[in-house]
Amino acid sequence: LDLHDTRPLYEQIKEKTKDLIIKGILSENQKIPSVREAASYLAINPNTIQKAYKELENEGYLYSIRSKGYFVSSVD
Repeated sequence: LDLHDTRPLYEQIKEKTKDLIIKGILSENQKIPSVREAASYLAINPNTIQKAYKELENEGYLYSIRSKGYFVSSVD
């Protein structure tokens, strides 16, 4: 994360995650870090991660399974 970037942190997280998916670094059906894990690792509020993940889910890059977490969707 770039603290000098004018974009909100959730947008930076969203764009970086999307980039990793598009480049194939995160593969289809791969589980990504939980909201709490990512928030702890990045030392930011879990709501910020949740917002980024939800937007990625709405855009079709992620899907969630209740009590299991978020996973990478197939990218066509």
